Amino acid sequence: MSKIETNKVDLYYGDFHALKSITMSFKPNTVTAFIGPSGCGKSTYLRLFNRMNDLIDNVKITGMVMIDGKDIYDRQTQVDELRKNVGMVFQKPNPFPKTNFENIAYSLRENGINDKKFIEERVERSLKQAALWDEVKDKLKKSAFELSGGQQQRLCIARALAIEPSILLMDEPASALDPISTAKIEELIYELKANYTIIIVTHNMQQAGRVSDNTAFFYMGELIEYDETKTLFTNPKIQRTQNYITGRFG
Repeated sequence: MSKIETNKVDLYYGDFHALKSITMSFKPNTVTAFIGPSGCGKSTYLRLFNRMNDLIDNVKITGMVMIDGKDIYDRQTQVDELRKNVGMVFQKPNPFPKTNFENIAYSLRENGINDKKFIEERVERSLKQAALWDEVKDKLKKSAFELSGGQQQRLCIARALAIEPSILLMDEPASALDPISTAKIEELIYELKANYTIIIVTHNMQQAGRVSDNTAFFYMGELIEYDETKTLFTNPKIQRTQNYITGRFG
């Protein structure tokens, strides 16, 4: 059974047709990478799954977006509940102006959790999941802004994991980081897929090749090709995919 499915999704920003009849499905506990040139619809499509596009004026969406068999654009959908299930990590680390501990505890309290012991345990577990605990366990009361960029991004991943989503969306999570931090994030993605369904937008094709099970190539709002990563990179079926991967355009 698919974890996420979309069926003939079109999205318009005003008159601009940003996504064109996209049908895809994603299996649980896999990593899927979205590649393609800037402005091709990768991030717009990613933001369908936690309804972040709702925050933009003049957006019109048609088609169906299903998570766990439920249409998330149905009027009955509680968007807050949806976003608990679908965590998001952005391109630039965006820790709150709080301590390392409070960055994670705050998101738990916002979701109605007030048990002090439970919060402490969940903070520790989330930091361990994000491979950050050993680096910050003695700095929990220090400002998150004292961490390096790579550590801040892992803190943001820990914050997203704290409320126990089943899906993790990552919009170019390593593009602002140095190679060592990028390697740590990639290693983390590989480990997290045991418990999460992960979708990552990346401009780095080597990264897509390293971390993903499946890859989707987008171009000008269309899904051009979607296949197992190894197949798409070594034997694409469509010439336009081949041209992009080999650097002939984009």
